[in-house]
Amino acid sequence: MRIALFVTCLADTMFPRAATATVRLLERLGHEVVFPPGQTCCGQMHVNTGYQRDAVPLVRRHVEVFDRYDVIVAPSGSCVGSVRHQHAMVARRAGDERLAGRAESVAGRTYELSELLVDVLGVTDVGAYYPHRVTYHPTCHSSRMLRVGDRPRRLLREVRGLDLVELPAADQCCGFGGTFAVKNAETSTAMLADKMRHVLATGADVCAASDASCLLHIGGGLSRLRAGVGTVHLAEILASTERTATPGAPRRSAARP
Repeated sequence: MRIALFVTCLADTMFPRAATATVRLLERLGHEVVFPPGQTCCGQMHVNTGYQRDAVPLVRRHVEVFDRYDVIVAPSGSCVGSVRHQHAMVARRAGDERLAGRAESVAGRTYELSELLVDVLGVTDVGAYYPHRVTYHPTCHSSRMLRVGDRPRRLLREVRGLDLVELPAADQCCGFGGTFAVKNAETSTAMLADKMRHVLATGADVCAASDASCLLHIGGGLSRLRAGVGTVHLAEILASTERTATPGAPRRSAARP
């Protein structure tokens, strides 16, 4: 299958390993991955902060870049949620029904990574090896907007060497929420403290998630605590094999290469 990678802004700038891991994983499974070079921001941050009119050119650009592909994947529930739930709405409110129709078509072919693997490619065992104790944070957008359910956990349970431990109060937000963390810093910090407390209670080596924004928030908090717990994107775990796995404890920050 030929699959287009929608890399997302945060993966491109802060979590490039998540993007390269997505490519490595899909190619290992026998698929061709292409990277459309004309892609830009999907416009989510504009829409979420009330600048819908400014998001229209970004929606149009996204549609023009990805409309030619039958399958599109992103290592981000947040950005896939924006494509599915915001793009057509933004176009219609701007009075561009043709763009809205094209946006709906692209949205119908766009998948978060775990959705693509489980629902489209029909696999849960991707041949991964990751010998660490891992807990998984189900991000808000993937859980509430995309309804990915237990797909990420089903994939993690098949990873050889991985000890998956359930995260207490897993459905609670980590407190990031984009500009929410800036505009409501005290509330965001309190929510993060709760999330970190639950992560540490699992005794995990690593907290995994499928959204770079949450990993950025949780990972930053854990690093300041010097808790010895790392954060890693789901794609990086699934792309890991016995040949590529590094012996010993996983790295403590997945944010930069």
